[in-house]
Amino acid sequence: MAKVPLYVRIERELRTRLAQAQPGDVVPAESVLAEEFGVARMTVRAALNALESDGLIERIQGRGTFVRQRPEPRAAGTLMSFQDQVRNWGRVPASRLVEAEVRAASPAEAAALQLTAAAPRVTSIVRVRLADDVPLAIEYACFPPHLSTLLDLDLETGSLHRALRERGLHPTLGSSTLTAQRAGSDGELLHVPADEPLLVETRLIVDQHSAPLEYTVSRYVGDRYDLHVTFDVQPPRTGEPR
Repeated sequence: MAKVPLYVRIERELRTRLAQAQPGDVVPAESVLAEEFGVARMTVRAALNALESDGLIERIQGRGTFVRQRPEPRAAGTLMSFQDQVRNWGRVPASRLVEAEVRAASPAEAAALQLTAAAPRVTSIVRVRLADDVPLAIEYACFPPHLSTLLDLDLETGSLHRALRERGLHPTLGSSTLTAQRAGSDGELLHVPADEPLLVETRLIVDQHSAPLEYTVSRYVGDRYDLHVTFDVQPPRTGEPR
């Protein structure tokens, strides 16, 4: 088993502390942390650089290093464009295009979008979604093949949902499934290790006519994105243990 670098172990310890801290709390100086962990300041700096790149801390010239405000959790039952959501946090949204094409549909995509052709195809758009240049997620979005004109848009600064509305198609209702998976090959694009756990949301959105419009798999870095879920508690059946 490969030995975990020292700066990574320090980074993990600091992550645990940051999870209990409040936005605006002061992060100890490099010299203080170096003395605490018994390492060189360069090692501590590498750990802090990783935390800063994940948006967990911010360094202010002449003032010090502080815990950064975490994004407000998105309500799992709310449909909002990524750009609007990030702007609501007071941060700057951006997208990095990875792939855009019309290609053969997978069985899951064909079933979700109710494609009945013998060899179904989808309009596929893959983007890394960022806030203040920090990668939050990689998004695999699929649309029916007749929406291939979406590929002509500016897919890095434009909003797909806005473009759909301009075409008379209004994203209206959605359903999603949440799972957890390893980052795998997406880790490089998200700037995390391959074994980093991701929150994976698979969702289907329909239009105002209840026709399938979008099937998307969004893979979020857990440290950078939160979902808020509200649920009902069902009483236990009579005679059964709770």
